[in-house]
Amino acid sequence: MRAPLSRLRSAVLGRPRRRVPARVHDVQSATLRYLVYGLLPAWFIPGLLDWAQHRRTDIEHTAGVQESLIHALMMTEVGVPIVIALLCEINPLVLVIILGAILAHEATALWDVTTAEESGREVRPVEQHIHSFLESMPFMACGALACLHWEQIQALVRGARNRGAWTLRLKRPPLPTGYLAGVGGAILGLIALPYGEELVRCLRARRRRSATAAA
Repeated sequence: MRAPLSRLRSAVLGRPRRRVPARVHDVQSATLRYLVYGLLPAWFIPGLLDWAQHRRTDIEHTAGVQESLIHALMMTEVGVPIVIALLCEINPLVLVIILGAILAHEATALWDVTTAEESGREVRPVEQHIHSFLESMPFMACGALACLHWEQIQALVRGARNRGAWTLRLKRPPLPTGYLAGVGGAILGLIALPYGEELVRCLRARRRRSATAAA
C-alpha cells in the first residue's frame, strides 16, 4: 500500500514548478519579479484602504447595498483575470480577457463614484487618491505582461488563427504552490472578507430602515 501512495505523493509534490529567478540577470527576470512580487502584492494595500474609507464615510447609511454590490463587481473584474493569468498560459485569449476586464473595471469605477456622489456619501480626497492607484495598477500589470509575452501581443494583433491561441491552457510548469496559496490567502483575507463584511453591514442597515419604516 505504501508504494502506490509514495508514487502518488512524488507525482504531486515532485512536479516541476515555474521558478522566479532569485537573482536578476536580465530585463525579463526583473520584469517577472516586479510583477509577481511587487505589483500584485501591492494591489491589496489600496484595496484594503478603500474599504476603510467606505466604512469611515458610513456607506451603509448612504449609498448602501447598491454601491457595495458595485464594489463586489469591481473585485470580480480584477480577480478573475488575476486568477486566469496565474494559472493559465498567456495567449491571445487570456490577453483579450484581461483587456476586456480592464475596460469593464474602468466603466464600473465611474459608475461607483457617481453612485457614491449621488447618494450623499462623501468621497474624500484620500479616497480619490486611493482610487487612482486602483485604476492605474491594472494598466501597469497589463503593460508588464505585454513586455513578458510580446510574441502573444503580435499574434493577437495579427489575428492569431492557430487553435492554441484561443483556448485556456494551464501553465506547464505551474507557478510555485506556496506562492499561489499566498495570493489566494491574501485575496480571501484582504479583499473577500472585508468587502463581504461591508455588504453584510449594508444589508443589515437596509433591513433596519425597512423595519423602522414599517413600524
